[in-house]
Amino acid sequence: MFGKFSRRQFARLAGFSALGMASATPQDSATQPASDRRASTSFPSGFIWGTATSAYQIEGAVKEDGRGQSIWDTFSHTLGKIRDHSNGDRADDHYHRYKEDVGLIKGLGVKAYRFSIAWPRVFPDGTGAPNPKGLDFYNRLLDELLANGIEPFATLYHWDLPQALQDRVGGWQSSETSKAFANYAGYVAERLSDRVKSFFTVNEVGRFVNFGYGWGIDAPGLKLPPATLNQVHHNVALGHGLAVQAIRAKARAGTKVGPAENIAACLPAIDTPENIRAAEIATRELNAGFLNVVLTGKYTDAFLKYAGKDAPKFTDDELKIISSPNDFVGLNIYAPQFYVVASEKAPGFDVLPFPASFPRMNSDWLRVGPETAYWVPKLSAKIWNIDTIYISENGASADDKIAADGNVYDLDRIMYLRNYLTQLQRATAEGVPVRGYFLWSLMDNFEWIYGFDKRFGLYRVDFDTLRRTPKLSAAFYRNIIARNAVDV
Repeated sequence: MFGKFSRRQFARLAGFSALGMASATPQDSATQPASDRRASTSFPSGFIWGTATSAYQIEGAVKEDGRGQSIWDTFSHTLGKIRDHSNGDRADDHYHRYKEDVGLIKGLGVKAYRFSIAWPRVFPDGTGAPNPKGLDFYNRLLDELLANGIEPFATLYHWDLPQALQDRVGGWQSSETSKAFANYAGYVAERLSDRVKSFFTVNEVGRFVNFGYGWGIDAPGLKLPPATLNQVHHNVALGHGLAVQAIRAKARAGTKVGPAENIAACLPAIDTPENIRAAEIATRELNAGFLNVVLTGKYTDAFLKYAGKDAPKFTDDELKIISSPNDFVGLNIYAPQFYVVASEKAPGFDVLPFPASFPRMNSDWLRVGPETAYWVPKLSAKIWNIDTIYISENGASADDKIAADGNVYDLDRIMYLRNYLTQLQRATAEGVPVRGYFLWSLMDNFEWIYGFDKRFGLYRVDFDTLRRTPKLSAAFYRNIIARNAVDV
């Protein structure tokens, strides 16, 4: 199982199902080849540099202070589900070491930190009476961040659904979970928006829906038929829209909100007008089940035709809720999922196979395609008319062996980051509205189905002693931030 599927490989599997769709008419397609102009020597003034984590991956303390059980607690304790047989019961023990970890964030020189709030800490049963002690932890964390000059960006759902909701209504199979999520989002925003100015609603819908409800790889480990799976996607989109409305109603004026999605990254294999147009079509259609409906208020004709009898059931009122205006869009960018070329046949693009020699990091799925950081925000901004984009995740697992002198010389991660950030700088130099970048991750953590086997952190964590040690990449990132630039 673990060799075949990966953390963000979903798009390669999910996207292929769309390749037989009927023709889709491109909307305002880009027809100009990429500029040959040398990139600006710096990122825009005010560009936000940050790092990111998620609750289940770092917090631990799963049974403390009234926290309820999540689907990942259940799943990680199910024999055979996690590669190294570990779980997130302790993880990085961030729950108790948050002050130390805020010091690590400050030491990088970043001015922003993206973290997630554990729904079952706040509402142990998903709904009903809130747990004050759960929110108290995030109050302490926020105060510590602000005392150190770090702006908090909170994610409301990073996969840790309360188990009670899964048991009671089937989790995201039911729109009752969409409503429960909105109630939770409004409750949190009302109490934290005095310090949190930006909320991400849901993180990586394509991953947690397909892997968790479609292929049985992630929590809750279900293999639902296509029609039910499409309805799950719709219910999550509805939950996002309801949460946006709840935050607008409950949060302080000026609070901003948007989704964070691991977009199916479609890149032109060669930068010609025809291939760029094909990449636009592919980007829209292979993201039709979430990003397109959220940002346009409709499912594409091609998506609905291909889904046929398995298309989600919805009302016009639901589409209006789903497309409630967002203030920003977060894009999680790691690897190119698809290189495309133009085709005269429907749907207007062909996906090219990856050669066996295509470079990758130490995770099989993490192919190295730096131009992903250029094309994904550029195409997304044009297709969906987005004026504020955050790269809400980008990073790489690496070898991370400890040298004889006790240091970690992760030159492979530095290579990856240097090249991706160079391409991102190219995008911002051309006016692509990327306003900030959150490097994944602050420190090594529980990497879902891989357990502790894959390390993405700027700080190495010894999972026996929990000691945090900066890797060479931490110094590299600190230097980028200090100069607000990548040398090109």
